[in-house]
Amino acid sequence: MMVAVGVVATALLAVGALLAVVRIERGPTMLDRTVAFDVLTTVLVGAIAVEAAISRRTESVPILVVLSLVGFIGSVTIARFAAVEPDKNGSATQRSGPRPTSVGPGPNGSGVAGSESEPAPGTGTANATGGKES
Repeated sequence: MMVAVGVVATALLAVGALLAVVRIERGPTMLDRTVAFDVLTTVLVGAIAVEAAISRRTESVPILVVLSLVGFIGSVTIARFAAVEPDKNGSATQRSGPRPTSVGPGPNGSGVAGSESEPAPGTGTANATGGKES
C-alpha cells in the first residue's frame, strides 16, 4: 500500500515539476518565472519527503529544512528586485500601484501605512498657511 501511495505521489510531483519548468521557460514575466521557481522548489522538497517516507529515513529532514529556506529566501529576493522591471524599451520603470510611504499613524491616527495620501472624510487637507482646503 505504501509503495502505491509513493508511486502516485511521485507521478503527481513529476507532473508538477514538468509544468513548473515549462512556466520557467515560457515566462512571460519575471514574476511568472519567480512563482514557477517557487513551485519547482516546493516539488523538490515534496519529492525528497516522499523518498524519506518510503525508505523510512530521517536523515533527509535537515536537507528539507535547508532547501525550504533556500527556496523562501530566493523567492523573497527575486520578488524584491522584481518591483523594478525593465519595460519594452529597456529602461527601468517602477511597478505601478500604491506604495506605503511611512509606517507611522496617518493623519487620522489610523496607524495604516500610506494613509496620509488620503485624508479622513470631511477633514480636508491643511495648506501652507495653516488653513483647510475643501
